[in-house]
Amino acid sequence: ISACLVGSEMCIRDRDRAVFEPRAEGHFAATALGRGPWDPHALHGGASAALLMRAFEQLPSVEGLSLARVTYELLRPVPLAELSLKAQVVRPGRRVQLLEGSLATLDGTEVVRARALRIRRAELDPSRTTEVPPPPPGPETGEERPPAFTAPQSPTFFPDAIEIRFVSGGFGGGPATGWFHLKVPLVAGEQLSPLQQLAAAADFGNGISTLLDWDEHLFINPDLTLYLDREPVGEWVGLEARTLISSGGVGTAESVLYDQRGRVGRALQALLIAPR
Repeated sequence: ISACLVGSEMCIRDRDRAVFEPRAEGHFAATALGRGPWDPHALHGGASAALLMRAFEQLPSVEGLSLARVTYELLRPVPLAELSLKAQVVRPGRRVQLLEGSLATLDGTEVVRARALRIRRAELDPSRTTEVPPPPPGPETGEERPPAFTAPQSPTFFPDAIEIRFVSGGFGGGPATGWFHLKVPLVAGEQLSPLQQLAAAADFGNGISTLLDWDEHLFINPDLTLYLDREPVGEWVGLEARTLISSGGVGTAESVLYDQRGRVGRALQALLIAPR
């Protein structure tokens, strides 16, 4: 690993092909593979969301509980720098647990806050359950399509760390459906989990389904909420995304989430809409 000074921040260049490098306990150095599309010195929301999902997965749990909701508040741009990660169970329980986590810079500035619910899995007669919608056509039927934006600097989270195969639509122009696969480890030396894949992909809903021109407008999501019907399986996550923009200029991106077995849940994003 080599380091470079970017303004007053220290960034870690891509060397071992991972989005984050572990440092001291609870600290992770972001690599350039996590870079987002808006600021060359800031991470993509999906990178931060996946790292916090990893932290929630590692918290102690009661057998039979599953994550049902995760909400991320993206308080400030997350720098390409060393970050401090904290997570804890704030409300233990046998049927419902509340988890909290945060990412902060080394000077203590909180940049992302997250809360999650674990809920006991239902054991119902199959006749009482809702039929699971089938997934879209699989990733083997999709195709890669170029982004509608010029990356501020290379490498970036997409396309260098995450692969997208579209089965309908593309970057911009309205509703789009694509399959996402993180090509590199989230944390160096670790196996990626399906939940981490899901968190990394779910932040792309506004990007693939935007109705606005990338060069003329910002449509940044200051939050992301995931509702999970069940935990995903496999290495691919599907998003069926659409963006809605009200006459007042506030936007919402809605995505149905899939694995290759069927629907997994839903992702919602509020959008800050502004001219560049």
